[in-house]
Amino acid sequence: MPLAVVFDMDGLLFDTEALYREAIVTVAARRGHDIPASVFASLVGLPWARSRRLLVEHFGAAFPIDAFMTEWLSHFDEIAAARLAIKPGVIELLDTLDELAIPRAIATSSSRGTVARHLAAHALVERFPHVVGNGDYQQGKPAPDPFLKAAELLGVEPRFCLALEDSHNGVRSAASAGMMTVMVPDLHEPTDEIRALGAFIACELHEVRTRLLATVASAP
Repeated sequence: MPLAVVFDMDGLLFDTEALYREAIVTVAARRGHDIPASVFASLVGLPWARSRRLLVEHFGAAFPIDAFMTEWLSHFDEIAAARLAIKPGVIELLDTLDELAIPRAIATSSSRGTVARHLAAHALVERFPHVVGNGDYQQGKPAPDPFLKAAELLGVEPRFCLALEDSHNGVRSAASAGMMTVMVPDLHEPTDEIRALGAFIACELHEVRTRLLATVASAP
């Protein structure tokens, strides 16, 4: 039975990873470049600085990477403003956590400003009293730092926290922090490595809620 739950944001709470992918493909095409699926997959769950390094490796040192990333983020913001969708099961799971008095936090590679905008768009700001975003930790995912910081804010030992992630790098981060880790796949399916790191794979957050309630019902 978890004493706290730590949520990733992109691809878990909101259907943003597909929008990031659409935005980067569009901006790359404008500049006459392709973004292979494997390159985008390597970026998912990473902080902005590490994504930048990987893109420099892909495009080459002479590529105007900062202008490209600024344009990518700007285009993402445009489409997210119109099409930001909440993932299935988010509200139901949050309602259940409220009923069980289980605290929660967000641990994300996105900035606090981005988190605030996305939460406000779906009236969820008050439902996440603790947010750990880019800049709040020394090393980003797949290092454990974001989840360790979230556990610190919650006042709960990591081993008693349930971490919910959609990306491989996120699962690696949560597992290395010592949390009970569940992957809810978004764009990428779990590998054997990822399955071994987690408690189970959930098809969506509704399944997480169902299993949580079953755990409560079976408790002595």
